[in-house]
Amino acid sequence: MTVPNTARELFQTAYESRYTWDKNFPGYSADVQVMQGAEVYTGHIRINHDMSLEVTGVTDPQVEEGIYTQLQDIVTHRQRTPFEESHGKHEFVFGESDNTDAVEILVKGDSMDSNYKIRDGQVCQVRRVMGRMNFVIDTYESLDTGEGYIPTRYDATFHNVQTNQVTSILKFEDTYEKIGNYYIMTKQVVQEVIDGEKTTTEFNYSNIKLIKSAAV
Repeated sequence: MTVPNTARELFQTAYESRYTWDKNFPGYSADVQVMQGAEVYTGHIRINHDMSLEVTGVTDPQVEEGIYTQLQDIVTHRQRTPFEESHGKHEFVFGESDNTDAVEILVKGDSMDSNYKIRDGQVCQVRRVMGRMNFVIDTYESLDTGEGYIPTRYDATFHNVQTNQVTSILKFEDTYEKIGNYYIMTKQVVQEVIDGEKTTTEFNYSNIKLIKSAAV
């Protein structure tokens, strides 16, 4: 394998090394259980071949919205988008290396002022600005599927752009299983810390079934 020499090549290699679902991904359905403290909610979800989402049977609209948002995040990271389509217009330059041998990649021409860090061929940090808020995602562990990597333990830290004050921290631990030919999330534990107060939400997916394509 050719060793990346430029910032663009280094970032592109890490981008294309992520695990994504291929064009034959059939979609899947599953039962979902959400636990937050003493509260437990159940329902059903479906991710279709075209990456559209369905959440049904959840009694609390806010919990339903939370599940839908989580599924959108899954789809965003598992959907395969060519590098040139996502980043073809961006310019990449090297920043600083840190004491963990992570190399900083600065992006020019990106609307969210994104910066990245790459370590061992993987994106280990993402920094972005959204309006008055910026966030940093640090990845600590990932799953090597043999077809690409999936982050499995990572934090998202949100700051106020003007004061740089930390407004919230989200800590994620994800579990995946191979169902048929595809790796699918079966569990996610999210710890949210705001002003020192911590809440834990656990998503469990069971009875996962790939959707069979209709006969032609």
